[in-house]
Amino acid sequence: MIALRYAVSALALSLSLTAAGAFGMVGATMSAHAVGSVPMTVVRDAGDPVGTDPTGGAQLAEPGVIVNLGPGVPPPPAMPGASFVIADMDTGQILVARAPHTPRLPASTLKALTALTLIPRLDASATIIVKPEDVRVEGSRIGILAGTAYSVPTLFRGLLMASGNDAAYALARANQSAAVTLTEMNATAENLGAFDTVAKDPSGLDQPGQATSAYDLALIGRAAMKLPDFRGYVSTKTAAIPGGRSRDGTMMPGFKINNHNTLLYNYEGSIGVKNGYTIAARQTFIAAATRAGKTYIVTEMGSANGSWRPTAALLDWAFEHGTQVTPIGQLVEPGSVTRPGLTAASGAGPSEGATRQGSGSGVLDRPTVLRLPALQPWMGAAGLLSGMVLVSAFAARSIARRRS
Repeated sequence: MIALRYAVSALALSLSLTAAGAFGMVGATMSAHAVGSVPMTVVRDAGDPVGTDPTGGAQLAEPGVIVNLGPGVPPPPAMPGASFVIADMDTGQILVARAPHTPRLPASTLKALTALTLIPRLDASATIIVKPEDVRVEGSRIGILAGTAYSVPTLFRGLLMASGNDAAYALARANQSAAVTLTEMNATAENLGAFDTVAKDPSGLDQPGQATSAYDLALIGRAAMKLPDFRGYVSTKTAAIPGGRSRDGTMMPGFKINNHNTLLYNYEGSIGVKNGYTIAARQTFIAAATRAGKTYIVTEMGSANGSWRPTAALLDWAFEHGTQVTPIGQLVEPGSVTRPGLTAASGAGPSEGATRQGSGSGVLDRPTVLRLPALQPWMGAAGLLSGMVLVSAFAARSIARRRS
């Protein structure tokens, strides 16, 4: 049975989303979807953009909430985000999704890609001397000191647990430079089949053209969790940061950092992964949990709700009914697909048998600001007005960017 401790919050969330219809939410529709000989139900909203032939399976181009419900299986609980994915982390089978390939601002969830790229490249026994330019970064910082040497694992804990942008810059610089790191991050995403992803800042701070998708975050999170060091960092609740000498020569004491992922403290079986926030991106999240030999990964983008409870409710549904639904798609394996229009051998022409994203254009050319989550239909008139303000502010680059 689904654990009852989230039933009240899930019901309240569902009721609030239903009530939002008075402010412009598009109503849900139901239609039959045959899979083999078993009748299934596809739950979806009208009005979402529909592409063709997306990476991971054709059904991922469906509008709205996409799920193949078997007989007697209840619909998944409402998820307030603009897009989300829930998948079996072991098999890669996707159970439910909404707008999985819509590019959005990643915020600090991009740090998972930074870590996935750098953990194999940086010597875990080495130390990195922090420079002034590392600590002058905008947004959230763990408080490392310029001129002080920190171990690579300490900086990765600061990056992934406390979302330290200063740690991100120090680690990226230690890998020759931030420019080299970004090139390698984008190559890593390409190898994963994460074709919606463009990394422009190793910390995930908003940059023009930077983007990822709920589908890509699931690919990134799944790959990163296969690294034992990464898995250890994101499942740690508290860690110590050593002290050092400040600019004026004063010796500063060490301190502790706590993991910003509140699901880790509140959900049985939670094993990570990474949350994020900026004003323009809103709440973003990669989460994973293990129970009774099953592990599910959830990714969320563009949510106004920073609570762990909607994620917990969706995970509860997955643990109860995940084996009773027909998958809607697949998280592709690294190196198994190529970008549309390219072949693995020649770099030109379509790859035989490759599963492709429907846009047919490089993500570098996509204007991220036009896909801010505040402009989604489910947010209604108030959301549209808010989105217009965000787009204007983002275009002027006058929004103060901050991180969770």
